Amino acid sequence: MILYFSGTGNSEYAAKRIGAELKEETLNLFYKIQASDFSELHSPRPWVIVAPTYAWRIPRIVQKWLEHTALSGSKDIYFVMTCGGRIGNAGKYLKKLCSQKGMNYRGCIGITMPENYIALFSTPAKEEALQIIEQAENVIDQAAACIKSGAPLPQPAITFSDKRNSGIVNILFYPVFVHAKKFYATASCISCGTCAAVCPLQNIHLENGRPVWKNHCTHCMACICRCPREAIEYGRHSQNLPRYTCPKE
Repeated sequence: MILYFSGTGNSEYAAKRIGAELKEETLNLFYKIQASDFSELHSPRPWVIVAPTYAWRIPRIVQKWLEHTALSGSKDIYFVMTCGGRIGNAGKYLKKLCSQKGMNYRGCIGITMPENYIALFSTPAKEEALQIIEQAENVIDQAAACIKSGAPLPQPAITFSDKRNSGIVNILFYPVFVHAKKFYATASCISCGTCAAVCPLQNIHLENGRPVWKNHCTHCMACICRCPREAIEYGRHSQNLPRYTCPKE
């Protein structure tokens, strides 16, 4: 079974591509995370977790869900991480997680997809995004082929920077950067409630027709990128930047 979490569509696209190749069921973890649903899941075939990379590891909300959810049946588990560049030393922490759950870690592969982290970086226009996705197709196919054959995913060499980024940088990144203080809605807001609906942590609600952010943001960028009127900004950085959602189904 393929389990995926996706804020703006990159991981969803990769998961469904792999699912089609393996003829395997795909399950969106969004609603389970949003509802704090940790009920047991069962699959006789290997598990495949597809998720974005947050500060060179899997998102903490996905980590928490995996820690609290029993995965019965197959003990083999693969990880596919979409990223804007590298996944660092994410495998070290995933291997530890698998050991704690009594599962067989079968490797982790990074797939470079269009940048969506509009809070810190520039997001690509559609044509550039499509080119990046085209380049990613071979890696997605490679991941699917390994999983289909039962082989472990190929592991890249880990550099000192990878260890630092997935270690101390990840630890510091969340308290320093991952908050909702800079999000705000402009006069273009039409009070549609999309931002609240797409928030996996139910961190947004409307007051007098305007979105208000609370203190449980995970920086998935779903609210700012999926707003139909591009009425949400993140401080000054996001101004005039294209919003990003995966342009391929």
